Amino acid sequence: MIKRLTRHGNSLALVIDRPVLELLKFDAETDLEISTDGKGLHVYPAPNPERRKKFEKALAYTHRRYGRMLKRLADK
Repeated sequence: MIKRLTRHGNSLALVIDRPVLELLKFDAETDLEISTDGKGLHVYPAPNPERRKKFEKALAYTHRRYGRMLKRLADK
């Protein structure tokens, strides 16, 4: 698919077609993280801070409960 940028005020915008948005499950409320490697543009859904908080809580619990055992396994 080849797209062109469209003028949006003093900026340029990339319009993403609905089928692509539906495939990616993006909507107007989706926060996006945009980065580049200097040659291309990478667009990802932004990390969900609430999900990250749950993950860190589970990781801390696992470390408290199984940390010593996992360390011993890693040392073998």
